[in-house]
Amino acid sequence: MSDHIDTTNHDKGQEEDGQYEKVCAMCHRTESKAGKMVQLPGGLNICSDCMQRAFDAMNNGDMMNQLQHLQNFPNINMINLGDLQNSVPKQQKIKKKEAKEKPEKVMDISSIPAPHKIKASLDDYVIGQDYAKKAISVAVYNHYKRVFTNTMDDIEIEKSNMLMIGPTGSGKTYLVKTLARILDVPLAIADATSLTEAGYIGDDIESVISKLLAAADNDVEKAERGIVFIDEIDKIAKKKNTNQRDVSGESVQQGMLKLLEGSEVEVPVGASSKNAMVPMATVNTKNILFICGGAFPGLEDIIKERLNKQASIGFRSDLKDKYDNDPDILSKVTLDDLRSFGMIPEFIGRLPVVFTLRGLDKDMLVRILKEPKNAILKQYQKLLELDEVKLDFDEGALEAIAEKAMEKKTGARALRAIIEEFMLDIMYEIPKDDNIGQVRITREYIEHTGGSVIIMRGMPGLPG
Repeated sequence: MSDHIDTTNHDKGQEEDGQYEKVCAMCHRTESKAGKMVQLPGGLNICSDCMQRAFDAMNNGDMMNQLQHLQNFPNINMINLGDLQNSVPKQQKIKKKEAKEKPEKVMDISSIPAPHKIKASLDDYVIGQDYAKKAISVAVYNHYKRVFTNTMDDIEIEKSNMLMIGPTGSGKTYLVKTLARILDVPLAIADATSLTEAGYIGDDIESVISKLLAAADNDVEKAERGIVFIDEIDKIAKKKNTNQRDVSGESVQQGMLKLLEGSEVEVPVGASSKNAMVPMATVNTKNILFICGGAFPGLEDIIKERLNKQASIGFRSDLKDKYDNDPDILSKVTLDDLRSFGMIPEFIGRLPVVFTLRGLDKDMLVRILKEPKNAILKQYQKLLELDEVKLDFDEGALEAIAEKAMEKKTGARALRAIIEEFMLDIMYEIPKDDNIGQVRITREYIEHTGGSVIIMRGMPGLPG
């Protein structure tokens, strides 16, 4: 009996330790934020940052001077770490947040949807842009076939990086967001305007991969199968007629070449910039799909100039203004036009799939208002449905909204701004009166020549 050892308290302590995480005694950060802790005698935990600061202070001699200085003062006793042994652990631990268990979805070649299925899913959310949707569906399908087969009879398949060209508000970013949701892969959206050459104020080129790693919950293997969308790519075009150093133009294009081609990049985990205290991860960009998008303002003039030169010679020459009102002028872009714009040949060569998006016309804007699964009108109808009120828009009202959006020249982005403006009073007034059963928005209301039609409950015209 005397040899029996009671392990119940020991087991209980181990069980409790699994529920709690360590806290730094100096900066009070938890282990999940500060990284692995160094355990000192007496149960004290100190993070590597604070430990490094302590060593630096000791090396400078400041700490020893301060300690000697304190010993000369009466009523001040040095702290004995042994005295803290029994009192520290409770204050030194914080209960861990319960991790939400999500079933890990394993993606393989059999789970990649065929191009027509990808396009059909995009059709539910993106109106028009059929050529762009077809191009992006095929490129993504081929890319993921390449990733999961790795090699086919020793024939190495090249990456299908893409370049999207289209006016603002035509759906470039929305296409990529929808695509990533359909495929359920990590997506990082970066803005090329903030990128600068290494060593200058701004984001390094590697910060793009750092965002993707964060989107993949710091899982390197998952990040290496992700998608990176770099918006505003036209902003890193080569600057013309400038005497200043071009730190955010051609040099950024040069720096991005290795990322687009495929190389191993060291990126900080859980931080946006590299420093000695941040752990680094090596990410191979060989299987990361890069999609670049930009509005390329001024590219239309370069295309027109080239087309006019070709068409203004000989007896059958065309008029100079032939292409002035061509809505599909961007679809006639060539690689030479992009070089004239300021993109270097090596950069364009690493984006083999180039396609354009059309500017939105009035009919497309009307369809965007009502047809997608999450259309703006459906959102407002759902909001009023919660107040048991039916919301309808006349066809004339939709056309009036589309006409106003065309004047703003910001594409589909203008639609929400216009509807927010006209729905403000209705959303404010309707909850006041429980007898309102239906609201119909008319063209006159949008054009400020009349009001909306309000039907009270029990009146004819309101469906039962």
